[in-house]
Amino acid sequence: MVSPGLQPEFSRRRQTRLASWMDQEQVDRMVVTRPEHVQYLTGFRPHRLMVAMFHLDRTGKGLLIAPNAAPDQAVADEIVTFPAQFHSTLRQDQHHAAATVLADSTTVVDSTRIGMEYSAIGESVRRAVAKGRSVEWVDVEPALWQARRRKDPDELALIEAAIACTGRMYARAREIVRPGINELDVYGTLFREAVLAAGEPILDFGNDFQAASPGGPPRDRVAERGELFVLDLGVSYRGYYADNCRTLVVGGTATAEQTGAWHAVVDVLRMIEEEVRPGVSCRAVFHRAQAMLDTVRPGAFFHHLGHGIGLFPHEAPHLNPHWDDQFQAGELFTAEPGVYWDSLRAGIRVEDDYLVTETGVRRLSQFPRELIA
Repeated sequence: MVSPGLQPEFSRRRQTRLASWMDQEQVDRMVVTRPEHVQYLTGFRPHRLMVAMFHLDRTGKGLLIAPNAAPDQAVADEIVTFPAQFHSTLRQDQHHAAATVLADSTTVVDSTRIGMEYSAIGESVRRAVAKGRSVEWVDVEPALWQARRRKDPDELALIEAAIACTGRMYARAREIVRPGINELDVYGTLFREAVLAAGEPILDFGNDFQAASPGGPPRDRVAERGELFVLDLGVSYRGYYADNCRTLVVGGTATAEQTGAWHAVVDVLRMIEEEVRPGVSCRAVFHRAQAMLDTVRPGAFFHHLGHGIGLFPHEAPHLNPHWDDQFQAGELFTAEPGVYWDSLRAGIRVEDDYLVTETGVRRLSQFPRELIA
């Protein structure tokens, strides 16, 4: 596999866009600590057990606080390090240590408006950054979430690499899902396939690995002939997520009931491919899908229709009645209609990933949808 990564040109563009927002909102500086936000803005993602921070001022000047040593590739005007380990032992006070280094490297005056991630930055970090000054804190997470909706070309390349890994997993699943296979064996085999496809370690690779069930983690249970095996898989490749689902008939012979349900689910995907474009209501698309599947069996579709993907498995846009989003050009989203009932043994879900274009959508997960392996 080609090894894409976030590109300096686009990291700098993301910083510039955010600095422009800060200037409009009169936010003097911003500090982010979530690994996904550090990566989004600088291209550097710290090891999962280490902390990094990125400081951006409204002029667009960026300062990266990195664990142990300066990374080989990071888009920052200045990089300062802190010891995340002592003699190879990880420190548990990394956030405070990084914030102290950050405070020593910046100047804070009274009444400074500092942006921060409210859900991530604790009191010790705020105190270290403020250095005893009177500071007004501003939650920047909503702005970051909105900024992340439209993907730059380097982000799209990483998600397409993750989708390619997922496609390899489904190809392998069609070879091994047979009567008598244990769900744990399917899980282990597909994890190995994902790692080989990525050519490097991965952290996440899916949620659902159960037969005769709407989904869930693998059990010490063998699949029986005629059951439906739901595989909701999504590799996290260098921080960016794919998310797909395929359902396979164990034994390779579908009943008329199963075939009919599959056609109903795929018809929803076709509706999405025909109707979604910038400006369309995500909530309205959800209700259209709900109405279509209720004609098959009322209540058989009981979860969201889909969601955005990127640096987190569930992002905007939300194809969900609890949000009122509209599709935007440049977004990536999943659509995952499904129906479930006992005589179906036990449910069918098919999920694809889409890019919203200026005129419609482009399907990115171009692997087979069929029930039969």
